[in-house]
Amino acid sequence: MCAAGRRWGRRQRALLWAVLLAAWEAAWGQLRYSVPEEMPKGSFVGDVAKDLGLQLPEIRDRGIHILDKGIKQYFTLHGKTGHLVTAERIDREQLCESVQQCVLRCELIVEGEMEVYGIQVEITDINDNAPSFREAETALRMSETIAPGSRFPLPDAHDPDSGRNSLQSYELSGDEHFSLAVQAGPGGDQRPELVLAKALDREEAAFHELVLRAMDGGDPAQTGTARICVTVLDANDNAPVFSQAEYTVRAPEDMPVGSVLVAVTATDADEGLNGHVKYFFKKITGKASQIFQLDAEVGAITLLRSLDFEEGDSYELEVQAHDGGGLFDTTHVVITVADVNDHVPVLTVSSALSEISEDAPSGTVVALLHVKDRDSGANGEVRCSLDKDVPFRLEKSYEDYYRVVTARELDREQVSEYNVTVRAADGGSPSLQSSAVLALRVLDVNDNAPVFAEERYSARLAENNAAGALVLTVRATDADWGQNARVRYRLAEGRVRGAPLSSYVSVQAETGALYALRSLDYEQLRELQLCVRAEDGGAPALSSNVSVRLQIVDENDNAPQVLYPPAAAAAAWSGVELAPRWSEAGALVAKVVAVDADAGQNAWLSYELAKATEPGLFRVGPHSGEVRTARSPLARDAARHSLVVLVRDHGRPALSATATLSVVLAESVAELLAELGGAAHEAAAPGEPAASLTRWLVLAVAAVSCLFVAFLLLLLALRLRRCHRRQLLPPDGGASRGVPVSHFVGIDGVRAFLRSYSHDVSLTADSRKSHLRFSAASCCDTLPARPPPDEPAPLLGDQDPAGALPSDPAPSSPGGLERGRAAAAVSRRRLRVSLLAAAERRWSRRRRSVLPPQAARSPGAGRSGTDSSGGERRPERCGWL
Repeated sequence: MCAAGRRWGRRQRALLWAVLLAAWEAAWGQLRYSVPEEMPKGSFVGDVAKDLGLQLPEIRDRGIHILDKGIKQYFTLHGKTGHLVTAERIDREQLCESVQQCVLRCELIVEGEMEVYGIQVEITDINDNAPSFREAETALRMSETIAPGSRFPLPDAHDPDSGRNSLQSYELSGDEHFSLAVQAGPGGDQRPELVLAKALDREEAAFHELVLRAMDGGDPAQTGTARICVTVLDANDNAPVFSQAEYTVRAPEDMPVGSVLVAVTATDADEGLNGHVKYFFKKITGKASQIFQLDAEVGAITLLRSLDFEEGDSYELEVQAHDGGGLFDTTHVVITVADVNDHVPVLTVSSALSEISEDAPSGTVVALLHVKDRDSGANGEVRCSLDKDVPFRLEKSYEDYYRVVTARELDREQVSEYNVTVRAADGGSPSLQSSAVLALRVLDVNDNAPVFAEERYSARLAENNAAGALVLTVRATDADWGQNARVRYRLAEGRVRGAPLSSYVSVQAETGALYALRSLDYEQLRELQLCVRAEDGGAPALSSNVSVRLQIVDENDNAPQVLYPPAAAAAAWSGVELAPRWSEAGALVAKVVAVDADAGQNAWLSYELAKATEPGLFRVGPHSGEVRTARSPLARDAARHSLVVLVRDHGRPALSATATLSVVLAESVAELLAELGGAAHEAAAPGEPAASLTRWLVLAVAAVSCLFVAFLLLLLALRLRRCHRRQLLPPDGGASRGVPVSHFVGIDGVRAFLRSYSHDVSLTADSRKSHLRFSAASCCDTLPARPPPDEPAPLLGDQDPAGALPSDPAPSSPGGLERGRAAAAVSRRRLRVSLLAAAERRWSRRRRSVLPPQAARSPGAGRSGTDSSGGERRPERCGWL
């Protein structure tokens, strides 16, 4: 019991030293422990978690475990305590048969950090094996003539324990004729020899039995015994002799089974049975006995199975040659195994990632590899390499471990998956190699913004579209993957004509289809500029914008609108165009003014005479809308004419409108009033009395008379001004020239002049002559015509500012209607001046009829001749109002 206590104390001290040594070496990436052999499964070896500074939860979270190399594992890591424990019972003699220090190695891998820690566990010996002899009984044959002091080798005992627990001594008992001598071998082993202490006498004792005892140094010591039987023979003069004291053989490990390694030879000079030699293994290990075979007759050593340099690189054997008389000789055979490159490097993927983010920094560990070649020397030197053109490199980690790390940043959009081939080649000739493939998928990071297929988009949409009409589709792609590549579209904020842009158009978030939400009108909105944003589904999201230009295409949806004559004036002759009967062909009668709210070809207007009371008397300019006489009026032509002018645009289909003009041909005021009265009578209601028409006519005449009186007062003022100027300026040498008036308004609300005509009115210095000039007609789509070159300048020298203004073009939009009305008001004021001029001429004619002939021939009174200044007088066409 005391001995057991001492053994337990020694074990505890050994464990303490092992723990201290492990703590010192943990800082260098290597842990060392010590444990006695034959410990039961689950026995404590070392506290790995404490030595590495790890907390217990980290053991599970970081994936810490003992690396499995595909060979038998003698240790494991306890997941709950972090202790290194034995995985099974360990027999030191079985694992380390011929090694003094038995060290087992394993690797601890931390997958979360891709780190490897080496663990060395020394298996200490216990005295669990007694010394043993290969044969329990050994027979020796000796001649009785052998001299005392002769030595005979005895079989060696074998103890697989090491150190003090191994074989320590021999003892011999049983007979006084023999004694024991122990010699030290070349390797320090003990070799027992039997020494003949006293001469033998066959007649006295033919047999001698001895006991050889081998003892180890364990506590308690263990022993092993062997019986030695000595047979005394008659005289044998010569012992066998080997040709060499030691045989040395070098054999390659790939030598075929059955090959002869070496043949030992011994000769004996005797004859007969004493000269017959046989060979035996005197000393051989159990492992070697399974590999080598000795032919007892010829001494040839052959292979029973293949050699393996990695299992044993050399073997020492002892061979004895015995003759028939019991004499023998011993020789040593040393067999050295030569390494051959017969092992392929073993490449093991200890730990590897299957996925890696594309934004992983350079140097990120992807895989941990272990490479091992069982060959030695150059055959066991392994070089690892990777394929070219891959963003990875190899780094040496720990002993035979390598790390595969990223050499640069990855880009999933270029390469989404890698199959990295790692090759391991040894230094043999020829070289052997192996490989392993690492499959690595690159995870996407939202590092690419959506990209539109076009730099900018444009589309054309016809006006009056249906609400919800598809305008166009924008498309953007994202080079990322998954949710990061999912593109959604939306409109940028904006306003159109004071309303949100989203009330006009919308974009479908998934497809990018752009729809019009309302019917668009070209006349109100001709173009839409908007911005569409494409945004991916990453976090944070990336986006890009594209501009979209939407042009509204005009359609012929607006019929021409007649500005003059007004639609109300076309009923019941309330608006009348006046023309003298002596008008020449081509004389301007009126002008139809129309506008079209459309644009382009849809707004080009053309005019044609659709209906006339006298078809051949009037014509209409197809582009200007001017109504002119086609010929001079005849006496037989009716006084009143109704013209229907058709205004048509050039759209498809064309739209049109009509304007009705009433033209009165007259030669005097009386005829004019008669025609107007007749028109009013026809237009009056059937129950209205005739006296009402007469009353209105009287009021009209009274209004004209008032205007005449006002004109006389104005004329008197001008007369006085002329007299004042005559004192300062020479008389005017130019003769006035009258121009017949073709248009009149003012009686019974008759409006007979178009706003686009300009009238210049000038009075002579003596206020008895007037000059009324109508500027050239203008068209709605042309610039105002300038006065003809041959037209004389006004008599007063400076033109009336109102008459100098060019006629406005016909409005091309609804806003032009107001400007047209304003221009018509100016035209009415100008016509009033022309009426005053006509009244002045009438007064002048009456004056000439009353004055004597001399006064009648005063300047400005005659129809022809020269004036007082000597200028030529031109015929004057008198007015008729």
